[in-house]
Amino acid sequence: MTTSFLQFTEEKLGQAEKTELDAHFENLLARADCTKNWTEKILRQTEVLLQPNPSARVEEFLYEKLDRKVPSRVTNGELLAQYMTEAANDFGPGTPYGKTLIKVGETQRRLGAAERDFIHSASINFLTPLRNFLEGDWRTISKERRILQNRRLDLDACKARLKKAKAAEAKAACEGDAVPDFQETRPRNYVLSASASALWSDEVEKAEHELRLTQTEFDRQAEVTRLLLEGISSTHVNHLRCLHEFVESQTNYYAQCYQYMLDLQKQLGSSKGEIFSGTFVGNAESTSPPPAATSPPAVAAATLPAVPTIPVVPTIVGVPNTVAESVLNPNEVKPPASGTRKARVLYDYEAADSTELALLADEMITVYSLPGMDPDWLIGERGNQKGKVPVTYLELLS
Repeated sequence: MTTSFLQFTEEKLGQAEKTELDAHFENLLARADCTKNWTEKILRQTEVLLQPNPSARVEEFLYEKLDRKVPSRVTNGELLAQYMTEAANDFGPGTPYGKTLIKVGETQRRLGAAERDFIHSASINFLTPLRNFLEGDWRTISKERRILQNRRLDLDACKARLKKAKAAEAKAACEGDAVPDFQETRPRNYVLSASASALWSDEVEKAEHELRLTQTEFDRQAEVTRLLLEGISSTHVNHLRCLHEFVESQTNYYAQCYQYMLDLQKQLGSSKGEIFSGTFVGNAESTSPPPAATSPPAVAAATLPAVPTIPVVPTIVGVPNTVAESVLNPNEVKPPASGTRKARVLYDYEAADSTELALLADEMITVYSLPGMDPDWLIGERGNQKGKVPVTYLELLS
């Protein structure tokens, strides 16, 4: 170890030669380092994606290191669902606002459950393989690389020792070949030179023997390390499969969320006419219409050609209102002489009652507005069928 440390120090100071690995081996080393670095970054950022709360990530990490089961944690969607349900119970589950809170809360609960399933699937199928590589295969590779580095230092130290021994042997040989001067004050120098030459010859033989052994150990360790580094290709194949599984899990998760929101939108669209048809105008508390879902693009009814408006009288219980009745019974009204337009249906829609028209995605219908109608609704016609349709499900054409 002392020899290796001395060799390492002299290399850093530029006072010793270093055995260079071949280009293929160096490429394998660079590829392994690149794989390790990017795997760490992808792993960490995926953890942030699945769990944005840093405190929660630290807690999960500690439980993992202690080999204990991570306690179940309520998702944000499930917590929101709980708040909405409790609010509905306080406001009255039979009120329009309470009913809507319950519907939205149930959807949020389903979204939270879907998120939990996605996190669990992504953790098992994607994060675990990446973590196993860093904590298993990469640690083995790093250990063998350190051993190879020590073998290389030992090899270079043996080379330096042999080189010095040969230089000393050559110098002693030159001094031994010189003609001795017996008149000199110390005639024993000739004998000492011959003896030193023999000693250095033995030293050269020992250095050569050690060099052969060290070279064999270095070559063996280099082969072991090379095989491990070439295994990085298999690691890439495994991570590629895990990546496909991650994308599939994410696709299923977003598809579930999209379907849940479409179902919620249909429920809210079906009840919108009941809530805002005018039956609650006399209430002391006014209720604002719920915003349209973000999926279908909102199209303002004002884009239709203008039709002369008629003042609308609020509906009062027990007092008939001919305008409101005509709006609620579209089968009895006639389209205006001008102002009709074509529209393409964006999403399927199920009619809530006989006053509405069921829609199929991508079909073409004729639409128009009547005086006093809710701006979120239009009258739609398909052949002999007629009924109210929600504007958010349509794409108005010129």
